[in-house]
Amino acid sequence: MTDLEAALRRAVRGEVGFDVTSRALTTMDASNYRRVPLGVVAPRDADDVAAVLEVCREHGVPVVARGGGTSIAGQATGTGVVLDFTRHMNRLLALDPQARTAVVQPGLVLDRLQDAAAPHGLRFGPDPSTHSRCTLGGMIGNNSCGSHSVAWGTTADSVRELSVLTARGRRLRLGQEWAGAPEGLRDLVDGDLARLRTGFPDLPRRISGYALDALLPEKGADVARSFCGSEGTLGVLTEAVVRLVASPRARALAVLGYADEAGAAEAAAGLLPLGPLTVEGMAVDLVPSTEGLPRGGAWLFVETGGDTEAEARARAEAVVRAADVVDALVVTDPAGQRTLWRVREDASGTATRTADGSEAWPGWEDCAVPPARLGGYLRDFRSLLSARGLRGTPYGHFGDGCIHVRIDFDLLTEAGVARFRRFSQELADVVVAHGGSLSGEHGDGQARAELLPRMYGAETVALFERAKAVWDPDDLLNPGMLVRPAPLDANLRFAVLPREPVDVEFGYPSDGGDFSAAVRRCAGVAKCRTTSVSGPAVMCPSFRATGDEAHSTRGRARLLHEMLAGELVTDGWRSPEVRDALDLCLSCKGCRSDCPVEVDMATYKAEFLHHHYAGRRRPAAHYTMGRLPVWLRWAARARVAPVVNALASVRPLAAVAKRLGGIAGEREVPRLAGETFSRWWRRRGGPVGGGDLVVLWPDTFTEHLSPSVGRAAVRVLEAAGLRVALPPTLRGRAVVGDGRSRSAAPLLSSLTARRGRVCCGLTYVSTGQLDRARAVMRRTLDLMAPVLETSAPVVVLEPSCAAALRTDLPELLHDDPRAARLASRVLTFAQALERHAPDWTPPAVNRPVTGQTHCHQHAVLGDAADRRLRASAGLTGELSGGCCGLAGNFGFEAGHYEVSAACAEDQLLPAVREAPGGAVVLADGFSCRTQLEQLAGVRGRHLAEVLAEGLE
Repeated sequence: MTDLEAALRRAVRGEVGFDVTSRALTTMDASNYRRVPLGVVAPRDADDVAAVLEVCREHGVPVVARGGGTSIAGQATGTGVVLDFTRHMNRLLALDPQARTAVVQPGLVLDRLQDAAAPHGLRFGPDPSTHSRCTLGGMIGNNSCGSHSVAWGTTADSVRELSVLTARGRRLRLGQEWAGAPEGLRDLVDGDLARLRTGFPDLPRRISGYALDALLPEKGADVARSFCGSEGTLGVLTEAVVRLVASPRARALAVLGYADEAGAAEAAAGLLPLGPLTVEGMAVDLVPSTEGLPRGGAWLFVETGGDTEAEARARAEAVVRAADVVDALVVTDPAGQRTLWRVREDASGTATRTADGSEAWPGWEDCAVPPARLGGYLRDFRSLLSARGLRGTPYGHFGDGCIHVRIDFDLLTEAGVARFRRFSQELADVVVAHGGSLSGEHGDGQARAELLPRMYGAETVALFERAKAVWDPDDLLNPGMLVRPAPLDANLRFAVLPREPVDVEFGYPSDGGDFSAAVRRCAGVAKCRTTSVSGPAVMCPSFRATGDEAHSTRGRARLLHEMLAGELVTDGWRSPEVRDALDLCLSCKGCRSDCPVEVDMATYKAEFLHHHYAGRRRPAAHYTMGRLPVWLRWAARARVAPVVNALASVRPLAAVAKRLGGIAGEREVPRLAGETFSRWWRRRGGPVGGGDLVVLWPDTFTEHLSPSVGRAAVRVLEAAGLRVALPPTLRGRAVVGDGRSRSAAPLLSSLTARRGRVCCGLTYVSTGQLDRARAVMRRTLDLMAPVLETSAPVVVLEPSCAAALRTDLPELLHDDPRAARLASRVLTFAQALERHAPDWTPPAVNRPVTGQTHCHQHAVLGDAADRRLRASAGLTGELSGGCCGLAGNFGFEAGHYEVSAACAEDQLLPAVREAPGGAVVLADGFSCRTQLEQLAGVRGRHLAEVLAEGLE
């Protein structure tokens, strides 16, 4: 233990982390930059903060304050001690509806303040797209804005008083009329009044530099306002009194379509006199799909408010009439508005990939110009991009003249970094030429501080340095930011990554087969750190259960980044730190769809486990549950299911077996079916009837644990006029005609013997036994060869198995073209009915439903067909999002029970408890049904079972 660490442990009551994991989690924010801190402290209160500052001052170690870590310019990284305010100093201390104020701690997430204010008809005005995870302290440090700034301004406009600790331990209460000003600040301002009155651009989004002009006497000498946007370089915030605004009772969204981006930009300023709440813009190259948008090549999202829906709509329609548009749409339905806003809010992530999949990066994320000059600036910006051979997708706050963009800089080579530097200098000049600010929302940090002399001139920048010296004469707080900055091309986070591709098992098709590129996907926007989800979202259940950054998708990606870097995490694939962080990953695949940049942590976990345990003894659960198909097949062949069930019901025997097998003692062992699904199928006599042929996949769970689902599916599919068959079982003997036939008859004649077993390999993949997974998958492809010679779809009832066939199979066997062919044939139960029996009408069940959309179905397969099938059957209501928490082997493994149960309590169990009487509990996944039974005593049913009962 270092002297610094020992001193901090003696001085503070909060957590002190100098371990590898704590440091690795804070090496980066959402920027291009990386710095390795000495340690991390989570202070419990202002006294802890004061103690940290005193110890660090004595040791000459810098201090960086950090909130949600979503800063895009590098200001939330540092080489000294990082203060993490999200763990303890994250409370709403008071809310006064009459005064419209709130007292908050710096680690409070913005959405939690909004939730508390909403019942009073109030809200905090600024709302960055990261509102579900950014903190008030970070917003004050960056002077954040968000989409509603045309109505409610920046964070500085919403701050009344700030409690601040200086680096030398002084406690100040900042406010107007010089309240809380450190000694020497007023003299500095009085000595340069002319410069402060003339040297700052007058525009709504001028965030760059220090806001020293807020200290002018005619502006109320507002020290709190001047402190906003100082990026933690002047003092450490411990408490804030903020203003709230009245939230409109109703809102409408006018989506205005324009021919191109320039047309939208030039129209934006003209809409401001109508008093909109937002004027947001984006072009077609940012939008994954234009479905639901009006015609055009670019759009403005103009939100209006009112006391009633009619009033809000009338104002939106007035906006449409005033705008010269190609097409327009007015949306008053809140759900429809949320869907459209999600496209805009996810842009900070989706923009990190260009249309062809190339990487794009921040750095020039938020320049701002006067709104009336935005069209001209965008044209010049696009011209400069083109001239330098770069690509980017501008979007953002058109009503404020603020543009976000990610550019496909090559930050991996020396030549690419040099071009990044040259372009940054050239674009800074373009921004200044249009009367703009280098930063219009996210601060200067390291990305732009070096270029501030181009915007302000050398003398004003020297004034900034003098102001920093007044507040922090020892340069202890976040050095290298704003004044005396590090070069904008230093400390790039990519510099430490290996230049040669890492030898891996999966194909990573979206990343050119490069595992480093896959890990680089995590841009740090931290959507995985949300503490609640709405609608069908899943990511990230383990973070919501633990609140620990190490158990978020971003935290795990950071540890993998450091593993590849080899500087902090030094033992590569053998790293216990990475293993422990991945241990609580449920492999729910939620991040594959919910993360704006499609980080796929389930795949990364499987990859890591494969390498970590190569040639080593694995955890017992990998041998029991990872090889579950083998054990169940043996039990079925030996016909010992009744014996196994009887032994499992003897508690002492079950306890010993669970302990030896690495299974959580709190879990009950699921009962084996007395008759497997395939045995029932043979006893029934195989395929019957006519119609389109569908091949029903006998997954391990349906086969051995829940054959009632398979029987119900057969009944429904046949009632819909389809002819059901099971996959072949004799490799090399099941031939379809001449091997080229597309006829169903030869296939059916081959589906008689039952000696082999197809398997998706899911349990081997989830435990990282990729060699075995690959062998199982190749055997499956051999067995499925006759099916692939036909046009028959493959219907998979278990969502996790369907997802494995759709994604894991072609990505693990990327060298076998049969894998992609089989993956393309996979359909869910609902998709098969919709595509192959479109004229069939399901039975009218006419009951409400509750339950949860399977996380793998949400992430990989989609549930649109399921929704339509439920509606046709009169099954009303929505299923919740999240993950059930059992997640295959995860919830059964020893040490995972508490987190597994917490995940179930996040969405699933409350939804079931709150369901109306007589509701059908839908749970297509075996894990989901097991979790419901073991935690709530509720029987969940597959949709096929519900429809089969309806047929009666």
